[in-house]
Amino acid sequence: MTKMRQNKDLGGPFARSLSDSAQTLPDSVAGQFVFRIAPKSWRPFLQLARIDRPIGWWLLTLPCWWSSALASVSQGRPLHGGDLLLFLVGAIAMRGAGSTYNDLVDREIDAKVERTRQRPLPSGRVSVKAAQIFLAAQCLVGLAVLLSFNAFAIKLGFSSLFFVAIYPFMKRITSWPQAVLGAAFAWGGLMGWAAAFGSLALAPAFLYFGAIFWTIGYDTIYALQDIEDDLLAGIGSTARLFGSRVQAGVASLYALAVICVEAGFLSVGAGWPTQMGLAGFALHLAWQVKSVDPDDRAGALGLFRSNRDAGLILFGSLCADVFRLSIQ
Repeated sequence: MTKMRQNKDLGGPFARSLSDSAQTLPDSVAGQFVFRIAPKSWRPFLQLARIDRPIGWWLLTLPCWWSSALASVSQGRPLHGGDLLLFLVGAIAMRGAGSTYNDLVDREIDAKVERTRQRPLPSGRVSVKAAQIFLAAQCLVGLAVLLSFNAFAIKLGFSSLFFVAIYPFMKRITSWPQAVLGAAFAWGGLMGWAAAFGSLALAPAFLYFGAIFWTIGYDTIYALQDIEDDLLAGIGSTARLFGSRVQAGVASLYALAVICVEAGFLSVGAGWPTQMGLAGFALHLAWQVKSVDPDDRAGALGLFRSNRDAGLILFGSLCADVFRLSIQ
């Protein structure tokens, strides 16, 4: 009897069960509340949506929050609290949908990579059909969130799907798949402003490009975990491209990110709290560059995850600037 037949008999057509050792993936965050309360049959789908790796939806949410808060600074108005909440919900849903789509496309490659071979699809714990249904359900949640915004923001949101659709294929044809990921993950740098104004301007454009360079930088650090396997599988990445010059490469990307974000701040006349936050953001990125070690996989994962804190420093400073304006 084949492995696939065994899995089907054990777990049914929707979720296939393997040993408990396969339930925790190498880069998961252990002990999360949702995994403790969820039925075991749900766990492969939570993994498929990367709920066990919350850093992904944080990194998708933060540019949205930056952009929305920057719009509040420009308007001299309080934070758009409803928009911030919608962006959080939408980011969780669409990050899960994007990850599910990516895993469907990459399931054969993932089976060849040590860090990814126990993911739900390559391990056989979730069938292709079930993953497709799950993808559609997550997309419906994201659509419901998107339709809550103005017409311009809705059209802008749909435009991001081009980058989402092509991203999984880029690693097969280029050493810069991180650039396409950046174009997708940074889209929130436009969305927050569009939701507030119903249009775009130079400020969100600068913020968007800054978020792109930031994303390429942190995903280069993340890709250090897979250099050997990527080489065997013929997969391109900026981590492989930079090689021994990875610190210089990430430093250049992070420097461009800071320059672009500063241009966005200056274009709206952001005040001293925002400038202090940008300095903290830059120092955090500099610490990451100094700490990068291509031979330290665990360290690379930790540095990658630390970008949530870097992004929150910047968002917190924008919130402080909004508060400063409100009391003047």
